[in-house]
Amino acid sequence: EFPFLEAPSRRAITDGYQLLQELGAVDEANELTKLGGELAKLPLDPRVGRMILEARERQALDEVLVIASALSVQDVRERPMEAQAQADQAHVKFDDEKSEFTSYLKLWQWLETSRGGKPKDGHAEHKLSNRQYEALLRQNYISVRRVREWRDIHSQLHTVVAEHGWKLNTLPATYEQLHLSMLSGLLGNIGCKHETEDVYVGARGIKFHRHPGAHLSKKPGRWIVCAELVETARLFGRGIAAIEPQWLEQVGAHLLKKQMLDPHWEKKAAEVVALERATLYGLVIYNQRRVNYGRVDPAGAREIFIREALVGALHDDTWPAESVSRLPFLGANRKLIAQVQELEHKSRRQDVLVDDELIYAFYDSQLPADICSGRELERWYRHTVREQPQLLRLTREELMRHEAAGITTQAFPKVIKLGGVDCAATYLHEPGDPKDGLTVTVPLFVLNQVQEDRCEWLVPGMLKDKIQALLKSLPQKPRARLVPLPESAEKLAALLSTPERWAQGALTDALLTEVR
Repeated sequence: EFPFLEAPSRRAITDGYQLLQELGAVDEANELTKLGGELAKLPLDPRVGRMILEARERQALDEVLVIASALSVQDVRERPMEAQAQADQAHVKFDDEKSEFTSYLKLWQWLETSRGGKPKDGHAEHKLSNRQYEALLRQNYISVRRVREWRDIHSQLHTVVAEHGWKLNTLPATYEQLHLSMLSGLLGNIGCKHETEDVYVGARGIKFHRHPGAHLSKKPGRWIVCAELVETARLFGRGIAAIEPQWLEQVGAHLLKKQMLDPHWEKKAAEVVALERATLYGLVIYNQRRVNYGRVDPAGAREIFIREALVGALHDDTWPAESVSRLPFLGANRKLIAQVQELEHKSRRQDVLVDDELIYAFYDSQLPADICSGRELERWYRHTVREQPQLLRLTREELMRHEAAGITTQAFPKVIKLGGVDCAATYLHEPGDPKDGLTVTVPLFVLNQVQEDRCEWLVPGMLKDKIQALLKSLPQKPRARLVPLPESAEKLAALLSTPERWAQGALTDALLTEVR
């Protein structure tokens, strides 16, 4: 521990570390970062030092030295009570539309050129004496003493930069270069316009107002940064500049809190995508940004990939057409699933096809651990299938819990002859659905030739269940002779399914003949 003569409060130390983390000078463990090491070599306020380091990288050092020194002194513009309107009028030439930082540059430029003495058009321009220059400043309501302080601090910063051998930019910095540099030291002073109130929402939920004396010719934009937050009757932001929220990603990436929402398989992109949301001190910087989830959580992306892209492909169209052609196992497995599901519909049982968890386990055991997108799967499959032709192809045995006994083409034909015409027959086991059971598609021109008696018989595979249902409808006394009903229904179905008895007359008449 440092041997302080009078140790600062714990709160002050905590605030200091918090500021250094904001500036990127220390990491989450409060250990000095590389940038922090550079910052420690500058005998400056850490915020100012951070701005200068950023400006060095963004070719905005010349402008930032001017602004940083301006922020270190009281505003040189005076506004006496007895001449407020005149002062405002004199200062309006320094105002900028979007940034008070740029206003400082305009003011500095005016201070540099108004004294004269620099060559112009090949002739030496007349230079004002000190007295004339000071009179000009007072005439424009500029404090002579504060200008002197500003110049002194600018000179000191210039000396620090020169000692480190850093070169000033020769070309003027752009608005973005300048304000990215300033923003790096003021991340805790950002604000976003409230949707309903005339205030800005700042870091950690604070609300502040634009300072009424802001030197801007227009209202600032939705996102701003302030040189400082000053609390009087209300909390005000001073030294305002409009910024773009995406700039915060560049200089404040170490502070962003990111959330991945709704990771899911996207057919068009052929990858697992999540919607990213990033906040900085509670302010939403961006939302609903699509990102490749495989780069964030490869294991989680792989599970979603298998469940939604591979297992899901057995039931829905989850792949682009070009990918299906390059991955033939997708079509083969889907076709096989459809065949097993057809057996379920015909047998009116839901326990023939294995559940999706077993299919997931099949793919999970086959795929390498790093496969979590369509592109990766295609690349791996293209090389591996040469040695394993049946790669990723499911078999009928793997898809069926047990054999669907009795499900034959004879018991469940695909066509039924009605009115002398072969009509397509389809099967569905979906209680409550209008098409549950057997559906026969009859051409319109044959409809009046279809006999009602024939329709009662359905198909051989369904005859037993229908007979059992009819037996249950009998009165108790005759029904008692047929107990147990399932066995009686099975015997009657076998008897009536013979070629010579099948579909001869009405089914109820045939049953009555046998029961009596």
